[in-house]
Amino acid sequence: MKITRAQALVAAVLACALAFATTIVHAADSSTPLETGPLPSWNEGKAKHSVVDFVAKVTKSGSPDFVPVPKRIATFDNDGTLWAEQPMYFQAFFVFDRIKALAPQHPEWKDKEPFASVLKGDMKSALAGAERALMEMVMATHAGMTTEEFEKIVKDWIASAKHPKTGRLYTEMVYQPMLEVLAYLRAKGFKTFIVSGGGIEFMRPWTERVYGIPPEQVIGSSIKTKFELRDGKPVLVRKPELNFIDDGAGKPVGINQHIGCRPIAAFGNSDGDLQMLQWTAAGSGPRFCLYVHHTDAEREKDDWSTIYPK
Repeated sequence: MKITRAQALVAAVLACALAFATTIVHAADSSTPLETGPLPSWNEGKAKHSVVDFVAKVTKSGSPDFVPVPKRIATFDNDGTLWAEQPMYFQAFFVFDRIKALAPQHPEWKDKEPFASVLKGDMKSALAGAERALMEMVMATHAGMTTEEFEKIVKDWIASAKHPKTGRLYTEMVYQPMLEVLAYLRAKGFKTFIVSGGGIEFMRPWTERVYGIPPEQVIGSSIKTKFELRDGKPVLVRKPELNFIDDGAGKPVGINQHIGCRPIAAFGNSDGDLQMLQWTAAGSGPRFCLYVHHTDAEREKDDWSTIYPK
């Protein structure tokens, strides 16, 4: 029997949860959210209550589980956790659009894969080469310009590009329940970070506007950059070389490098988030990990499965 990535993650997280005396809580079936109070769009049930209870016990002065403000760190995956990721990662659409925009400068792409398939609109064939093909396309579209030039390209695209199914801006394809969690945690003294396999400089231009998370609190995959003087002006130039993959086992490494301390709360939705959840749960004191289990691929309806240790 073939195991899906969601099933594999659930099994692994359950094992991790047992190792740390974790209680598993599932969202209630009720479809009537509260009109007032924290997390208003969440269904009433153990999942919602566990979030609120955790925040209460780590923020209450005098509580044995009290956590000082500087230690209130929460990390969030982006794709599939904060915004949708169907029918494919949104940054892939950015890559395809960039290939089409750059095609006049690269006539050789008409006969060169995977670019030829993208220009024909055959995305299945374009991605047939798996990681190698995707990496080739990313390097062709993400490198060769300064960091300022790339930031403008991203800003222009994210302001106008629309989801192929809904016709909405990609920044409107975000999950309201998770926006509420972000706001709720920050109101309680938490600092919220994105820890994503997506490109760090693809996300930074818009995350503060959409999520309230500033650029310095975004961790992601990256390509190498180098310092140059262009016409006497110092710039950083993006090179077609991989620097860091912030996915799977890379997420705890990225957190340690960028934040310098272990989170007390982590939120994810795939096996690429497993190590971040494991590392968060392994710390001392109260810990909270939430796994977003997507059970309706057609409508992106979420079943909120919460892991609530200690």
